Formats: sequence, C-alpha cells, structure tokens
Amino acid sequence: MTCGETGVVHTGAVTGAVESREPRELIGVYHADGGLLGELRYVLGKARGTVHCALCDITHGSVRRKPEWDNACAEFGIPIRLVHLNERTAAETDACTLGTPTVLAVYADGSLAPLLGPADLELDGSVQQFFTVVQQALAKQ
Repeated sequence: MTCGETGVVHTGAVTGAVESREPRELIGVYHADGGLLGELRYVLGKARGTVHCALCDITHGSVRRKPEWDNACAEFGIPIRLVHLNERTAAETDACTLGTPTVLAVYADGSLAPLLGPADLELDGSVQQFFTVVQQALAKQ
C-alpha cells in the first residue's frame, strides 16, 4: 500500500514496540472524603439520604469492605487502588473529568484516563457487575 503522495510503500508489517493500551493499574475514586471526619460525614449523609457513592456500595457492606470485593480484586489481572477525594494526587484530580465516583486507568507512560464515570457505577452494589463493566470498558479502548 502506498502512503499518499510520498511514494512510501507499506507492507502492513509493524516494526518496533507497540504500546499496549492495557492499564498497569486502575484507581477507584470514591465520592467521599477519607479519614475519621470524612467517613463520619459520609455515614451520616447516607443515613439522611443526602449523600451517595455508588463505588462505596460496590466495595463496602454496611460496616466494612466486602470479602467478595477483596476476592474479585485478587483474581483480577490489573491492580485496583481505591482513594477518597481528599487522598487524590493533583494528576488524579485532573483526570476525574467524568465526576466522582469514577475509575481511572493508569498506563505504562504514567498517563491517566477516565474509564468509568458515576452513571457507569450505578450497579446496585454488585461486585460482579463492576468487573463486567470494567472488562467491557477496557475492551473498547
């Protein structure tokens, strides 16, 4: 195949390394602050019905982290790190362009990109659905 008017002929073969778009890490960003005060604010807000975090519902039961979440993460091929709003780096904050909660993909070159936004995470707290949706989003890259 010839490339435009340059006369360069392409055989279709790719030479050199091709960067994989599979992330080296995923970052789940809660829609809540961490720490004692942040957790307390979230629990009280959730009880009053004024605060909601779909990612919290996926990763946590009524009191602590779901064992199902820990097991699924252990079996998943990409590490997942969870952070609260007040624990994000500047780069992570900048990458939260879809709002929070969100899931960010971290690539080998250090770049971050949003993978899932708040609406994508409305999964009625289902850990299994979370990993299905993540796999679907990764396949679309």
